[in-house]
Amino acid sequence: MLTRSVVLFTVFCASLIVAQQCPSPTKQCGQACYLDDLYCCPNGILTQKQFCPTDDGTCTYGNEQNWKGWGFFDQFNFFNGADPTHGFVQYVDKATAQSGGLINVTSSGQIYIGVDNQNKAPSGRQSVRIESKNTIKNNLMILDLAHMPGSICGSWPAFWTYGPNWPNSGEIDIIEGVNQETRNSVTLHTKTGCTMAAARDMSGTVKSTNCDANINGNAGCGVLLSKDNSYGDSFNKQTGGVYAMERTDTFIKVWYFPRSSVPADTLSGSPNPCGWGQPDAVFPLGASCGSDFFGGQNIIFNIAFCGDWAGAVFNPGCSGSCTDFVANNPQAFRESYWLINSLRVLSK
Repeated sequence: MLTRSVVLFTVFCASLIVAQQCPSPTKQCGQACYLDDLYCCPNGILTQKQFCPTDDGTCTYGNEQNWKGWGFFDQFNFFNGADPTHGFVQYVDKATAQSGGLINVTSSGQIYIGVDNQNKAPSGRQSVRIESKNTIKNNLMILDLAHMPGSICGSWPAFWTYGPNWPNSGEIDIIEGVNQETRNSVTLHTKTGCTMAAARDMSGTVKSTNCDANINGNAGCGVLLSKDNSYGDSFNKQTGGVYAMERTDTFIKVWYFPRSSVPADTLSGSPNPCGWGQPDAVFPLGASCGSDFFGGQNIIFNIAFCGDWAGAVFNPGCSGSCTDFVANNPQAFRESYWLINSLRVLSK
């Protein structure tokens, strides 16, 4: 355990705003001074030693698939069946989505995925749910977002992965929230038998520890991110950011980087998550929840309305009936869209 004097010196060095060269034996990282045995400075970010990158190359990813432009939609099937979460939504096929302006690619190559915000919808609002044609397993997935669906009453957007024969192959919700929330929730859903420790080395806050989809109304084992700009309106006000999810046989980790603090190597084609510092959410895989709870999974983007979650907690934050609001206020959903700069899937 560090002595009091070392702790005080470390705090001083890690927070010192420097006007000149850092005094020996400290080093400089941006405007901070740090001790080399307690911190490092990958990508110009002051990082605790335990999260510093290794030098053996085992942390670096490559083999990048970069999904962008109209080619992005070639990677996905359009789901147009009944919503499995009982939402007040009509998912449409690709032709309908394109002709109705629910999908598009901007002149700068950004991918737009939205909802009908022009018409009243007595039978459920038209929206899009796309599912990747191929499954992924152990990988690093990086989503560069300019805009996500806003914090709007009745809305339930998500970016997530799940496997066949749900929940036996697991589900990983990377971005998810409802109604007027401003902080993102990262959640796992599994078959019976997967639990998480309450104390984990992450910046987020544990919401629940039992991942079993068959109990607690399928709440899963969730982590609420500590960053206030991680979801909805607050995310969009700072021109978006980057979400990354790393999955291995021993853990699932999620990082969120606001636009102003995205590590330099994130979009480089050879990112090193070992240098990204403390994750926002961590789910260890081992004795209490083995990697076999998670099989090959499809990548999903969707925007639902009401249903099992958004509808259940619509009041008191939002007034009246969830379905009535969604049906009769199309203009309220002008900010209900994803605007994606790129989606990258990498492996080792």
